[in-house]
Amino acid sequence: MRTHWRLPRGVDEILPPAAWEFELLRRKVLDVFFSWGFDYVEPPVIEYLESLQAGGGEDLDLQTLKVVDQVTGKQLGIRADMTSQAARIDAHSLITDGVQRLCYAGPVVFANPQIAMTSRVPFKAGAEIFGAANVEADAEIVGLMLESLAVAEIAEPVLLLGHMGIYQGLVEAMLEDSVLHPKDERALFQCVQRKSQSDISALLKPSELRDLMVRLPTLMGDVQVLHDATRSLQGAPTKVLQAVGELQRLADLVVPRQATSVRVDVSELSGYGYHNGPVFAVYHPRHGQALAQGGRYDGIGEVFGRARSATGFDVDLKTLIQGNSVHPVIFAPFVDESQRADLAVAIATLRHAGHRVRGALSEHETRPPQCSQSLEWIEGQWRVTDHAQNV
Repeated sequence: MRTHWRLPRGVDEILPPAAWEFELLRRKVLDVFFSWGFDYVEPPVIEYLESLQAGGGEDLDLQTLKVVDQVTGKQLGIRADMTSQAARIDAHSLITDGVQRLCYAGPVVFANPQIAMTSRVPFKAGAEIFGAANVEADAEIVGLMLESLAVAEIAEPVLLLGHMGIYQGLVEAMLEDSVLHPKDERALFQCVQRKSQSDISALLKPSELRDLMVRLPTLMGDVQVLHDATRSLQGAPTKVLQAVGELQRLADLVVPRQATSVRVDVSELSGYGYHNGPVFAVYHPRHGQALAQGGRYDGIGEVFGRARSATGFDVDLKTLIQGNSVHPVIFAPFVDESQRADLAVAIATLRHAGHRVRGALSEHETRPPQCSQSLEWIEGQWRVTDHAQNV
């Protein structure tokens, strides 16, 4: 009986030639991070559960696979997100009072797929800035995010800008005025994510604050919509208006220097619940979900004893693989002792020049299909042939 070994549902592997394309992409993206002055860190795949879930809320808890450490008996988690790990490193492993830029690249594991048919083991590359509370830091992260996608040959991306402070400021005021019941806060978040104005209205008591919240999903479009937002949200709490102003400043910094389409969504809610400032994401018509996303998450390090300002983004490199790379392989035949030394020199020369050469291990090994060229002894020297004509 033949056994068919299957991977768990939602768990995938990358095979040739895509695996090599993926590795080259990883290097290119990390080179971009490095060129912008970010320091590379490599956090562990597993940590104590409370560390991994710092500031993440219910969504991150549901996505984290949990195991019991057989050494200590404590609960461990397999990371579903690397932002909290970067915050822990900033707070405890690389302590500084100044601005710190960290970057990383590695797999995370989802207990459940975020979207049907997507991988439960994405490979996240990301960058974080700690200790900078101004919008200029957010603009730098947006610029780095777009350049990272550029090296992945993502043409004409769409940048989406939002600000969590607008929604959060309205929620705080509604809770204080009993317009929103605390038990309905989670449901309201989901309604705003769906942009369902009727459901938003049904959850809230009649008031001016309810009218402002119902209006949020309509405030989306190009950057000019921020002027509409300023007018539509007149009378909102000061925190809300300050957030609109921050979003305008971010747009002013980003738009002039980015050759990309920029959209604004005042009710954009993303992440695992720890974002509390500007948020941003990049979309493309070929993909049904965000290619990269991030935002500001000031104070997440408080659980580690250092509530620092922080902003960052990450991207799943698996989603950026084009799958059309071709890397020709040259086949070298098996020869007797009299020719082996000359053939070894020819192979080494080709490999040094950047060619891929696969040597036969016996006289019975024939050229495999993926080898489009061969080394042949012609007129007293080893030459690369294309099977029909000399190269």
